Amino acid sequence: METTGEARSAPADSPAFRWRWAALAVILLGEIMDMLDSLVTTVAAPTIRGDLGGSAATIQWLAAGYTLAMAVGLLTGGSLGDLYGRKRMFLIGAVGFTAGSLLCGTAVSPGMLVGARLLQGLAGAMMIPQGLGMIRRMFPPEEMTKAFTAFGPVMGLSSVAGPVLAGWLIDADLFGTGWRMIFLINLPLGLAAVLLGFFFLPSGRDGHASRLDLVGAILAALGAGLIVYPLVQGRELDWPAWMFAMMAASGVVFTVFGRYELRRQRRGSDPLVRPSLFTKRGFSGGLVVGLVFFAGMIGFSLAYSLYLQIGLGYSPFKAGMSQIPWSLGTVFGFPAAMALQKHGRTALQIGTLVMASGVAGLVLTLQLAGTGVSPWQLTPALVVTGFGMGLLMAPFFEIVLASVDENETGSASGTLSAIQQLGAALGAAVLGTVFFGLLGGHVATAADKDAPAMRASLASVGVAPAAQDRIVAGVRACGRDRATAKDQAKNPASCVRLETDVRTAAAAHPQSAGRVVAIVQSSAIHSAKTGFGGAMKITLWIVAGMLLLTFLIAFLLPPRARPAEETAPSTPTPATA
Repeated sequence: METTGEARSAPADSPAFRWRWAALAVILLGEIMDMLDSLVTTVAAPTIRGDLGGSAATIQWLAAGYTLAMAVGLLTGGSLGDLYGRKRMFLIGAVGFTAGSLLCGTAVSPGMLVGARLLQGLAGAMMIPQGLGMIRRMFPPEEMTKAFTAFGPVMGLSSVAGPVLAGWLIDADLFGTGWRMIFLINLPLGLAAVLLGFFFLPSGRDGHASRLDLVGAILAALGAGLIVYPLVQGRELDWPAWMFAMMAASGVVFTVFGRYELRRQRRGSDPLVRPSLFTKRGFSGGLVVGLVFFAGMIGFSLAYSLYLQIGLGYSPFKAGMSQIPWSLGTVFGFPAAMALQKHGRTALQIGTLVMASGVAGLVLTLQLAGTGVSPWQLTPALVVTGFGMGLLMAPFFEIVLASVDENETGSASGTLSAIQQLGAALGAAVLGTVFFGLLGGHVATAADKDAPAMRASLASVGVAPAAQDRIVAGVRACGRDRATAKDQAKNPASCVRLETDVRTAAAAHPQSAGRVVAIVQSSAIHSAKTGFGGAMKITLWIVAGMLLLTFLIAFLLPPRARPAEETAPSTPTPATA
């Protein structure tokens, strides 16, 4: 079987690689695995924490750990393919991703699961970048556009299927595996990618391979870790001074990284990131746009899923199904963006405004519908949000890369994809921290507002005023403490006291005991839902603000992408968020 024949994109008369369409299917399979695993934990996180334990930070790390590892790995993934062969690195990445999935599916502690997610992210960063290089080598110029066009539907369908599949697998509890099946399902997919890749992917290495910039990679990883770790853990550790020192140190490390890359380029060695890229306003602006936008998008996705499951009590499957309108809106936004392609940057900015209006629509929906909000009521605003996201994402990479020179495209693409993943990690860290930080205060405020009605109901069944006071105070304290608990498996002391006070009040009125318990439970549930809704609305306003900031920063981008004939051979395949 022909596995060594390669067709470079440059010579128009080079023979096309014989198994190119089968190889494209293998590359897309790798993309599907990455796309699914970047999305599933936003739905599965509450169930995972309920089973394994852990704090709110565990939920954030499930998303941030994967994308942080992916961000760091993407900076070197393409270079490793140049050095050791793209087929080899794709297969190593697929094996590592499958092994990481097995470890995730058999994890016995939050730490083991987060560590396995890091392994998945690093392996994905070795696997995903190889696809672009192999496509450029396998396909003749006249087929290049068709090959790249396949990514849109695959990514769109994966974004729809990811949350739904995760929710269904958890609720189905196949073979008693529960949430673990969302990772174990990667085992047959990964095995197929390895076996088919071995037979169908082209072998060989690029002639322009250079030495790997290991020092640059270590500095980049250190700088990213120093900023993400405190943002995730700071709230639970009460923001000690050393956390702020870590964030300050991150800036120092990135400064050292920049100077090292500049010296490396001056010595004639290939840097991890070309410093000349940052002298271009369009590219630098594009990095900031990507950082802010993808942080807002992933942060929103995480907070929204937590709100649906923990706040509204949706099952994982119902929560996954509730996100379909958002994904479908994104799928519809991509072809609409193609129709607006001639407008370039303006189309991208229209997308940010449409998405911001959708987010504002979600706030309005939550305000009007209250704690009884249904998936159908959320659908219109979610479709608008997703549609705007599609309008923005479709032209993003091409417009940003329009400001770089042709010989810088490879470095620029890798850097832009890495920034996309870093933004996702920061979004899970920052907006997750904001959301959880708001919960306690909002649940307590909601309990205060519900207190007069609860007092009246308790009085109607004969509960004495003193007992009413203890129960009302207990509902407030228990709701606040449960929302801010670092260990969800442990019942807060305030909740234990509340249970005792309710039992005492019920025993004093045996004929109304069931009614007393029902009144307290109903009030506690209502205040918790209201508190979650309040925290979600503020988080959504922050997301809307980030989108408006994206709109303003986008003025730094070039007005248009390069003509199609200039960009077709080097169009980057965006890494999934």
